[in-house]
Amino acid sequence: MKVIEQALLEKVIIERSRTSHKGDYGRLLLLGGTYPYGGAIVMAALAAVKSGAGLVTVGTDRENIPALHSHLPEAMAFSLQDQQLLKEQLERAEVVLVGPGLRDDAFGENLVKQVFARLRQNQILIVDGGALTILARTRLSFPSCQLILTPHQKEWEKLSGITIEKQKEATTACTLTSFPQGTILVEKGPATRIWQAGQSDYYQLQVGGPYQATGGMGDTLAGMIAGFAGQFRQASLYERVIVATHLHSAIAQELAQEHYVVLPTEISSHLPKIIKKISQKGT
Repeated sequence: MKVIEQALLEKVIIERSRTSHKGDYGRLLLLGGTYPYGGAIVMAALAAVKSGAGLVTVGTDRENIPALHSHLPEAMAFSLQDQQLLKEQLERAEVVLVGPGLRDDAFGENLVKQVFARLRQNQILIVDGGALTILARTRLSFPSCQLILTPHQKEWEKLSGITIEKQKEATTACTLTSFPQGTILVEKGPATRIWQAGQSDYYQLQVGGPYQATGGMGDTLAGMIAGFAGQFRQASLYERVIVATHLHSAIAQELAQEHYVVLPTEISSHLPKIIKKISQKGT
């Protein structure tokens, strides 16, 4: 087991080049928020934008778009029912996040199948929330792109077959051997662990607590992971995921000094300031 040190944060989060532009910081596509879970994809999009993503496009229910834009005019949005736009956006995206607030129904299943079928090797796919449940139920073949899975304990139980009380280091390590080489697993729990298939060691968070036990926390983390995945390319994808996951809980821990419960949107609000601070330390 490895712990996350300041040196890793400073390796990943670096100051931006003066000559860079938004295309250098990730073209993200976030898919989810089908009725009645519209807020989930809004929280994921907020986290992605606040973590510094260059371009964020959201596919959600058409009725959810005004709510999204009232919180986040910076994101582009389209209706998930628009098949042509979905196809175009899947081709264009560098990072795709599917699942926050996605209902486990025929429509959701069809969406996940399309995403899995269309993505190519040079793209990054983050599977979260409802998409994990659909993946566990349908047993789809994994796409050839870089895969990141972000299950909480119940989702990991469905996906791996390991009951919550048996979700120990050894059982997870063994199960991961059946996933594609390089798959990154964020195994969320009271002590979140971050793995990469093919590596024997893993990272474990030393921050976070029960003040994070509130709806939307995982959606915010997924959005942060997407945001980090699209930028900081001088570090490996695994390192970017580790730092995003750590910061999510580290910010919550700081806020918990004054708050009984930490709202996911408050973590997103604090992100730009914290990232700025770390980027200056590394110079």
